[in-house]
Parts: sequence; structure tokens; C-alpha cells
Amino acid sequence: MEITRSGGRSVAGPEGWFTGTVFIDGVRDPDEESAIGCAHVRFAPGARTAWHHHPKGQTLYVTDGIGYVARRGGDVQEIRPGDVVRIAPGEEHWHGATADRFMAHVAMQEADAVGRVVTWLEHVTDEEYRRL
Repeated sequence: MEITRSGGRSVAGPEGWFTGTVFIDGVRDPDEESAIGCAHVRFAPGARTAWHHHPKGQTLYVTDGIGYVARRGGDVQEIRPGDVVRIAPGEEHWHGATADRFMAHVAMQEADAVGRVVTWLEHVTDEEYRRL
């Protein structure tokens, strides 16, 4: 058993991956014992991920606020605390906060055989974000 005590630093979400203000608290990175990666991600109003996909899929557990999630070619869906979003392997998607509310979720994904958990694509446009 290993316990990691709280007190670690929140890191700003990289500009290449996000639009707006986003903070990431790492929970675990894939390693030789487990391919699972997990983070608690907090989005300020209007903040969102870029388009991206995961080789083994992704699960989001919404912990706070109100947000959006959308897959390429699909409608933007509202998500709220307690919602679980399962994203299929390779499915291009984005997620983030609504324009006037914060949103936080726990993001869980598994690394593939070469250790990759995500492939980042282009930023979500304002038009795509507002497509409700």
C-alpha cells in the first residue's frame, strides 16, 4: 500500500491542450504496475479541452459545476455532478465548462502498449463550443 499525502501542486493546463483557464491535479500516471492514468481537472467558465482522442478510451466523472462534452459530428451535451461519461477508444471529443459556470471532473484513461494515453488535435472553435 502507498499513500500520497495531499499538498501537491495544481498545474496550469497547457495552452496547446486547452482554451481558457484550466488546472490539473495529477492522481496517477501509468507505470510498470498499471496502465491507468487519472487526474482531477478544473475548468473556469468557458474553458475547454482541444479536440482529442484516447487509444483505450476515457471515463469522466463530473465532481462539480456544469459542463459540456461533445464528440466529433455530434451534439454538445450538458454534464453535471455525478454524471459519468464513457468515451470510446479513438473517439474524437472535447469537454469543458459552460460559459458561466466552473466545472470539474476526474478523468481516467489507460495507456496503450507504447505508453500513449491521448492524442491532442486542434482547438475547439467558439462556434463549435456554442453549438447546443
